Amino acid sequence: MTRLTSCCDAETVAQRAAAEIERQLALAREQRGVAHIALSGGSTPGRTYELLAAEPGDWAEAEVWFADERCVGPEDEQSNYRLAAQTLLARAGIPAERVHRMEGELGPEEGARSYARLLCERVTAADGNGGPERPSVPVLDVVVLGIGPDGHVASLFPGAATLDAGPQAVCLGVRDSPKPPPERITVSLAVLRAARSCLLLATGAGKADAVSAMLGTPSRHVPASLLARERLTVIVDDAAAPPRPPR
Repeated sequence: MTRLTSCCDAETVAQRAAAEIERQLALAREQRGVAHIALSGGSTPGRTYELLAAEPGDWAEAEVWFADERCVGPEDEQSNYRLAAQTLLARAGIPAERVHRMEGELGPEEGARSYARLLCERVTAADGNGGPERPSVPVLDVVVLGIGPDGHVASLFPGAATLDAGPQAVCLGVRDSPKPPPERITVSLAVLRAARSCLLLATGAGKADAVSAMLGTPSRHVPASLLARERLTVIVDDAAAPPRPPR
């Protein structure tokens, strides 16, 4: 069952999200000795990263990954890695060898192949015996996600062929993103569904329809609705919250 929390404003969303990330990382360290976290871009996750950096705790056993990336260099203003580097990575003192960026400059296909190899080398896979909910793909401990007004997550867009990549797909190249730039790299839906926890953040009235659709019937037209709901935590502000049912 999806856990949904509505906060009074965007700052409180970021605070709640930072606390949830710290909780998930601590749980992973306690249970497995290492915590694998995947980050996303966007203003709401960015503020969360700033709060995490202000009180970084113990990131020594964290391995940092990315849910998606634009096919640009790491210094480009559109780079998700650049956002994370500026808001969290350096300030939290995370060792460079534990930060695994998607090499967008390689292009969609080669960048995706390279990242899939690295994920498979460094992150333990599920045993593959749990059916479609637990495929034998790398299992991240927590994935931080935003949601687009169209319901996309990472760089998985409504109706895109990437949604049909199959349960063994790990990382995919995108050449036709409806948002610029068109070329991107993204982890697969299978990887997002296999994660032990997905944390989805949304703020502002412009995301309200997407959040409501995400919580409705699963549909390829709303990629966020295809996440594994029993391992999904959604934190929104009141403006983005779905309407409350009448009493």
